[in-house]
Amino acid sequence: MKDGSTRQTSLYRALDILSALAESERPLTATEINQKLQLPKATVHRLCAALEANQFLQKELDGTRLLPGRQLRRLALGVIANEHFLLERHTIMNRLSGDIGETCNISIPDGSEMRYIDRSESSWPLRLQLPLGTRVPLHCTSSGKLYLSHLSETRCNRLIRKLSLEACTSNTFSTVESLKSELARIRKEQVGTDNEEFLEGMVCVAVPILDHRERLCATLSFHAPSSRMNLDQALSHVSRLRKASRDLGELMENS
Repeated sequence: MKDGSTRQTSLYRALDILSALAESERPLTATEINQKLQLPKATVHRLCAALEANQFLQKELDGTRLLPGRQLRRLALGVIANEHFLLERHTIMNRLSGDIGETCNISIPDGSEMRYIDRSESSWPLRLQLPLGTRVPLHCTSSGKLYLSHLSETRCNRLIRKLSLEACTSNTFSTVESLKSELARIRKEQVGTDNEEFLEGMVCVAVPILDHRERLCATLSFHAPSSRMNLDQALSHVSRLRKASRDLGELMENS
């Protein structure tokens, strides 16, 4: 049986491995993790295997590189949604929703979808309901396309190949070529849009919430019925969205 000090050392090393992957711009092999941490090779491989078996890590499609697994994503989601952050976060979102007059949302990447984790509802009797926890496609939503545009070209192409690119409406970018062209525009403007691409009668605009390394960790968006606001009108609120996203980024970083 391992003594307490050995178990503690293994725990710290496992946390170091998770931190290394969280800080990396791309998936890493166990060898690359070892190069970063300078731990015994056998230890790194053993701990990576244990973390993978418990779904804190998972293999990329190439079968060698590791990335955060389902359990680690759930842990991150729990931290972001923690009640400790709710009051200040809702103050920012409620102010934004009041300024724009529409429902505002925070979403995070969840595998090959985006998941709504927080929102501030508008006071309009006519509003589109997307409950917290709802997962939506990447290729036809403002937040999903914004996330795709922040990936490296290699990761983006690999993920696009996995997507069904189902045409949810007549406006959906449902071919690889049209979607890539749209992502190039979003990458340049740093604003995701959904012009009735996911649901007929709904427009949506999203901006990134960035971490201290300028990486997208979540998205901030608002949606509105197209009968009340067209896409050009929605885009007039981008400066408000960006101010709120900076405030939310600072809150997540400093809390």
